[in-house]
Amino acid sequence: MTAYSDLSAHFGRIAALSNAIGILQWDNDVMMPKGAAETRAESMALLRVMRHGLSTDARIGDWLGEADNDGSLGAWDKANLREIRRVWTVDTALPSELVEASSKAISTCEMRWRQARADADFAGLLPYLAEVLNLQRQIGRAKGEKLGLSAYDALLNDYEPDGRSAKIDALFDDLAAFLPGFTQEAMAVQARRPALAALGGPFATETQRALGLKFMTALGYDFERGRLDISTHPFCGGADNDVRITTRYDEADFTKALMGVLHETGHALYEQGRPQSYLNQPVGAARGMSLHESQSLLMEMQACRSRQFLTYAAPLMRESFGGAGPAWETEAMWHRYTRVEPGFIRVDADEVTYPAHVILRYRLEKALIADEMPLAELPAAWNAGMKSLLDVTVPNDRLGCLQDIHWPSGGWGYFPTYTLGAMTAAQIFDAACKAESAILPGIGKGDFSPLVGWLRANIHGKGSLLSTDDLLTEATGRPLDASVFKAHLRRRYIDEV
Repeated sequence: MTAYSDLSAHFGRIAALSNAIGILQWDNDVMMPKGAAETRAESMALLRVMRHGLSTDARIGDWLGEADNDGSLGAWDKANLREIRRVWTVDTALPSELVEASSKAISTCEMRWRQARADADFAGLLPYLAEVLNLQRQIGRAKGEKLGLSAYDALLNDYEPDGRSAKIDALFDDLAAFLPGFTQEAMAVQARRPALAALGGPFATETQRALGLKFMTALGYDFERGRLDISTHPFCGGADNDVRITTRYDEADFTKALMGVLHETGHALYEQGRPQSYLNQPVGAARGMSLHESQSLLMEMQACRSRQFLTYAAPLMRESFGGAGPAWETEAMWHRYTRVEPGFIRVDADEVTYPAHVILRYRLEKALIADEMPLAELPAAWNAGMKSLLDVTVPNDRLGCLQDIHWPSGGWGYFPTYTLGAMTAAQIFDAACKAESAILPGIGKGDFSPLVGWLRANIHGKGSLLSTDDLLTEATGRPLDASVFKAHLRRRYIDEV
């Protein structure tokens, strides 16, 4: 045995434990009866403490020191050492007591959030969310001291390795300056179109599900290694080679759930495409959440709101629901799926207004982590931000600050990756289509294999071999900037291409 093989075996055990946690978390969010919440919280806390104990094992530092001098390691193993060191450095910043306390607080808060969201009751959630926030501040400070970062950047680093708020501030300030005027311009173009006719309904949940499954198959989802279910908040989760996605259905409007399925399928394709030989090692993990969100938004926004996709999809929608008339024609369906309309709900937002939802959350969570505003003021600050950024008046907290699970579940630092992901998606899809001429014609026929094949080779199969910037530069020829995203918006919403 070498030090590197010891490390590999050790992190394989950590991956196995993470897989168990992933399936229990999926069950918690999808199937678990409410009465099991307290027991489940204890189980999850114990498993997370056990995982933390393994990832902070004193032997890891010694193994890393020895492995650094191993001249026999190839590029993947060297990258794995780098990623192991990164994980170990972050995890050793936290005492196990803090990990346990945070896990229990999150489990309790998540369950309370479900009821609070249904009742639009922020006051009822406040003490539970305050405890989660307090512990996240402690976690951020502890990691920040170890990494030489602010508390917020330390939390961001968990989701976006090497991500920094200063860079995000510049990108988001640029978008915040560009989007309001562009939104008005896009809506003016849209106003010249004929009014959208109603699709009718109701649309049976089972029919929606069947159509979603059909599109998942077209995109290349492997049902031998996953499943589709229903949850309060759509997500992609599970375990290695057991990649599960969820959506939520509205029988008055099938279009939202369908795009939710396509979004989560993008995440799942990334997970199912990770390198099998390093699946249980840090180097085999997805390279941060901006890249992960780029894969979901690439599918949902770039590919599946294109004219090509809707040429293929509109007849299937019409056939599934027995639709008839102009509202079901391809052009009308494209207009429906590219409609710009400021609204309350992030997950239902169009791609023009979506970044505003993210910018708001990013600014608020930064302020809350820095203790620059009391948590009790969150609803008012949220509503003011929605008015300022999107000119909408939020009627209640269910449609406002209670709509997302991220903060109750401890996901502080996650939100900016959505808009970073949207910009990344535009850049990757543009590069893919230029490199592979069969992609757009394939999408028009429901054949996603040229696109997925390119993504497998250039994104999914690379795992965490490269840094985010290097991976993106290698795949697209440039590091991330907003120019391709802006050009895409202009083509679709102004030029109507």
